[in-house]
Amino acid sequence: MNETIHPLCVHLSQEVKSGVGPVQRAFDAYQQECFIERPGEFFSLELCGEAGELANLEKKRWKGNEIPHDRLADEAADVFIALMNYANARDIDLASAVCEKLTRIRPSRP
Repeated sequence: MNETIHPLCVHLSQEVKSGVGPVQRAFDAYQQECFIERPGEFFSLELCGEAGELANLEKKRWKGNEIPHDRLADEAADVFIALMNYANARDIDLASAVCEKLTRIRPSRP
């Protein structure tokens, strides 16, 4: 079956390539300059922990508790930073990985 890539997916891939790569490289330089070297396993666990903290806040919101937006933003930032550090520790070009993944997502996917 010959499927074409959705134009928005093409646009998204272009934006990812131009934006994520420089950010990832900057995080790598920052991490190397300011922190001790850690293995990929450390950052994988850190990523899980940070995502868990964000999920816990969302669970509290779902149950009806008031969670300030800045707390959600803070945890989301932690997840992003941990993901950048993990990708760098594992030598993953995140922009390329995301673009490749986007091409495999079916255009008809809801």
